[in-house]
Amino acid sequence: MAFGIKRSELNAWKVAVYKGEIAFLTHYWVDDRFPGCKTVTKVGCADLDKLIEWGKQYNLKPHWIDMKEDYPHFDLFGELERRILLEEGLSRQLKRFGLL
Repeated sequence: MAFGIKRSELNAWKVAVYKGEIAFLTHYWVDDRFPGCKTVTKVGCADLDKLIEWGKQYNLKPHWIDMKEDYPHFDLFGELERRILLEEGLSRQLKRFGLL
């Protein structure tokens, strides 16, 4: 279950993904399979080759890409999410969702 974002933020992420950009969307998230994780960051791009290449720098495996709907993406959570957001310079997301 996702919450804590506006529809306009979700729509902007979808447009960026569709255009072949590497796009980030962080939101609050609850899933009993991942105790202690309260957020997830979706890193999407419709250009699968570009998304796979981007993921390689963080040792993300291509088979981890969620192909659901028309918006292929990696789901990042926990320490990996925090580290990648820091390395990508997305401190605003880290602050907004209490990940610092």
